[in-house]
Amino acid sequence: MKPLYALFLLFYLTAAAQREPDVIYMDNIKTVKLFQQNNQESIPIIKLYSDDRVELHFDDMDGYVKNYYYTFQLCNADWSEADLSPFDYLKGYQNQQIFQYRPSSVTLSKYIHYQVLLPESTCIPVKSGNYLFKVFLDGDTSKLAFTKRFFVLGNKASVGGNVLQPYNNQLYNTHQKVQFSVNASALNPMNPQQQISVVVLQNYRWDNAIRNIQPVFVRNNILEYNGEEDCLFPGGKEYRWADLRSFRYQSERVAKIDHTTQPSEVYLMPDGVRARQGYFYIKDYNGWEDISLTESLNPWWQSDYANVHFTFVPENHQPIEGKEVCILGEITGNHLTNDAFMQFNADKGVYEKTLLLKQGYYNYTYATKDKASSSTIADVALTDGNYWETENDYCIFVYYRSLSGRYDELVAFTTLNSRMAR
Repeated sequence: MKPLYALFLLFYLTAAAQREPDVIYMDNIKTVKLFQQNNQESIPIIKLYSDDRVELHFDDMDGYVKNYYYTFQLCNADWSEADLSPFDYLKGYQNQQIFQYRPSSVTLSKYIHYQVLLPESTCIPVKSGNYLFKVFLDGDTSKLAFTKRFFVLGNKASVGGNVLQPYNNQLYNTHQKVQFSVNASALNPMNPQQQISVVVLQNYRWDNAIRNIQPVFVRNNILEYNGEEDCLFPGGKEYRWADLRSFRYQSERVAKIDHTTQPSEVYLMPDGVRARQGYFYIKDYNGWEDISLTESLNPWWQSDYANVHFTFVPENHQPIEGKEVCILGEITGNHLTNDAFMQFNADKGVYEKTLLLKQGYYNYTYATKDKASSSTIADVALTDGNYWETENDYCIFVYYRSLSGRYDELVAFTTLNSRMAR
């Protein structure tokens, strides 16, 4: 029975891992981007039965053409698999091959760039909600290359809100409070507290997403989420940046570039602790990355790759006690993967990390996590500090499940900016 139990456990863990969104399973896959058409700094969301499109881009560093396929898996608000057959939520083929690819051009790094405009007419989601977008090899879903979050909006409700300073004097200068209301009149839910759920994100970070909050007031199918302690986020600080649009000319954040190796080695200026510095505004992308370049025409297949070295200098060149230090942003998938964690170099007294990156403009921040904790929430208080003045984007997702429903519909969505929504 033990081998059978071990096999069952392996199958269960593999299946659970495949349901986890925003994961790259193959080491040869780099620079996965899924965004609204022509806007790299956006969430991949479309309106149901609309002409909206999202772009998918990724590179295969093995450098030869492979047969990649994709599919959509409908999920609930918590990203568990919905209790529906693919025939119920997909129109057309369940598995669709990616036919558009191109070898890299005028680059030292050789790769195959794949791209597709979604949804294609042969594979269209016909239910609103969360989708796990899967890319896999040879039409075999067990050969997962990566997964990404994808959203289809039903627009059956509306949501609006603003971003305020908390009244709590201990959080007044460090946190931001999101206050919003949901108009569910068109849905007319029998039990709005149970049938409607919300998810609030800061800068598209899922590690510190706020879920499972209840409205403070419900009147005439308008749900008011304005509790003082319900929707609080640390303000953080404006993101750091690395301008890597050229490997020939050094930008202000690049210390040196070594072209004697392949790929090239790019060393960024060391980053220090900013927690004790006062707040100052810097225009940033709120953690997004922008694949672009200055010396060629098309950044998707004419951009080169380099090993980019990040250095974080802690106070007194001593490791932060009881903490792990990580890099956070789209650069590391906005969650704590192996690529995110840095290593402490005792000889230099600094934290170091090397990432293979494509030419572009990158936003990132440093954060810490308790070594002894299983929590996956990253905290910037010790590295960058928290300031209520910081410019942040907040996304509000509203889900609805009918009394006889078998999945959560995405019925409303909005984005609030902390400077514009005050």
